[in-house]
Amino acid sequence: MDEDTPLLDELEKGPWPSYVKEIKRMAKKNKAAKDLLGIQELSYKDRVTHWKHGGIVGVTGYGSGVIGRYCDVPEKFPDAAAFHTMRVNHPAGWFYSTKSLRKLCDIWEQYGSGMTNMHGSTGDAILLGTTTDNLQPCFDSLTEAGFDLGGSGSALRTIAGCVGQARCEWSNFDTLKLVHDLTMEFQDEIHRPRWPYKFKIKASGCPNDCVAAIARADFTIIGTWRDTLRIDQNAVRNYVDNGFDIKTLVVDKCPSEALEWDEKNKELKLQADDCVRCMHCINKMTKAIRPGVEGGATILIGGKAPIIKGAYLSWVLVPFMKIEPPYDEIKDLLRKIWDWWDENGRTRERLAELIERIGLKNFLKEMGIPPVPQMVYKPRANPYVYF
Repeated sequence: MDEDTPLLDELEKGPWPSYVKEIKRMAKKNKAAKDLLGIQELSYKDRVTHWKHGGIVGVTGYGSGVIGRYCDVPEKFPDAAAFHTMRVNHPAGWFYSTKSLRKLCDIWEQYGSGMTNMHGSTGDAILLGTTTDNLQPCFDSLTEAGFDLGGSGSALRTIAGCVGQARCEWSNFDTLKLVHDLTMEFQDEIHRPRWPYKFKIKASGCPNDCVAAIARADFTIIGTWRDTLRIDQNAVRNYVDNGFDIKTLVVDKCPSEALEWDEKNKELKLQADDCVRCMHCINKMTKAIRPGVEGGATILIGGKAPIIKGAYLSWVLVPFMKIEPPYDEIKDLLRKIWDWWDENGRTRERLAELIERIGLKNFLKEMGIPPVPQMVYKPRANPYVYF
């Protein structure tokens, strides 16, 4: 770097990897990356952003468009005057072949800055920084290579899910199959903005919620089981015989006191009706405790980040639903929700904000869902699910 970036250099210090270091590496061969550093250094110096709100930049054949980024001092940084972000719809569970990743990177080096964010908070493969002139040829090349863009604007955003049964033994349903099926079913909702604001769907295979669906999705699908925990008592004894402090690490930390350790008989007892499926005991004793066999999911509603109002965590809408192809129950529920939201929502009003404004009672009535005790509005007060 010829220019000094003393403020940005501070971000390279410390034990963690720094994105500044990576951008500097890219700046040696890409002028846009070099100007990107200059813009951020100037923003830190002036204590104000030098990115204008870009909105959505259109490409022919895709209504949801691309995220526009424009610098407000283009005369100083001409190579990053326009620095648009493209979201590429990822494969379910983020399973790529090396061949497809190379193809994606080749296209991006040809038309963009070469910088990526794998993966963004929405789940997409984020391609950072291209010019307005390169948008259409880049989109065409991605399409020819078999990639699709993820949703932007007031559309259904890219549906995301954890790796599920492909690599995780705790998953209570096939998240990959569900994400792929919903993505194919709702292509038009991803491609064509038609709602008051954005709508996100995320699926986790178990209550560990590795994709943070409860905090980041308007429609949250979290795998769970309807029957009881499976406990291998011989494996439990093996843990204890090897010095595992089962009382301190498992029994005393059970949030609903559903577990009891019988020291005399060397047996872990479960009060099944009190189990709230928090996964703590399973996480601590993976060889001895497993989820039940009747898998499905809890459907929650209303998670979002703070934009107009504060951040919301999702709350329970359907305590238990079987998640099996062709997923008609989920699809019918989604269409009902979207129709009601589209009819009643204000511009840039997320679903949770609309439900809060009009009332959960009225929402449930329109959905045809009877109220049940599991519909806990503030899940931080009681984040668990009883059946």
